[in-house]
This record gives sequence, structure tokens and C-alpha cells, in this order.
Amino acid sequence: MEAHPQDPTKRITHLALDEHSMVRRNADIESERSIAITDLLADNYFAPVGATGPFRLSLGIKDNRLVLDINDTARQQTEQLVLPLNALRSHVKDYFTICESYYAALKRANPAQIEAIDMGRRGVHNEAAELLRERLADRVEMDFATARRLFTLICVLHIKG
Repeated sequence: MEAHPQDPTKRITHLALDEHSMVRRNADIESERSIAITDLLADNYFAPVGATGPFRLSLGIKDNRLVLDINDTARQQTEQLVLPLNALRSHVKDYFTICESYYAALKRANPAQIEAIDMGRRGVHNEAAELLRERLADRVEMDFATARRLFTLICVLHIKG
């Protein structure tokens, strides 16, 4: 587990997903979304360069770009980061494919098969989290767990119904 400072000015205290991107999702996806948000808010390290928090973060997708609206607790915009999603597209697609296999396997596969699929799922998730950290490294410092949870939420935003 990666250690990070417990500095209250370098964390996200509120997170919202762009309501324009939201659609009704199945119970598995809603559970993943809820867990990712709850876990992220409970423990994260998020430090935009030159900004002092804590932060309110809004995630959305617009014109095939990830939009991170970063505000301070007084809701004054600190920064808006826009990241082209091209680099993450294959990871999102692979993650969706593996998740479909995983949820199907839970209903009919043996434990060894489920574990193998889950290892693949975690591997894709980890690679995507590292890529997200790399792409934002010059603008935001974050720990690995925060990047993983943000990738989960990026995937949720990709679901169009």
C-alpha cells in the first residue's frame, strides 16, 4: 500500500459526477460507483499543483475529454483540467469486457475461473490508474488508490445506457 501524507489540504472532500452523463445503471454498476465514491472520500490524496484544498471535484465527459472541475470548499473554482480520453479508451473498453465476463462467471463458473478473471480485471484497472496518474502528473499529484477509484468513476461516466 502506498503511503501518502494525511494533509487535510490535499484531499477531496466532495465528489460529483456530471449529471448530464448519468443514465440509469444496473445494480452492479451502481454498487461499484457507490463504493468508489465512498472509499475515495474516506481516504484519498489529491493535490493540484499550486492549489490549497480541501477540494470539491466534479467529473464529467465532454467532447471525448475527461473534465475535472476542481473547486475549493467555498465552491470557488481552483482549476479545470481537461484530459483527452484517447489514451484511456482501450483500458475502458478492456475493463468493460472483463467486467462482463466477471459478472457472468459469478453465476456459473468455478472459483478458480472467477479468480483468474478477477486478476485480469484488477490488472487492467491498475494499468489504467497508473496511466491516469502519468497523464495528470504535471497538474495533480495523487496516490494510486485515488487514481484507481477515479478510473472506476471514469468508466461509470462512459456508460450510455
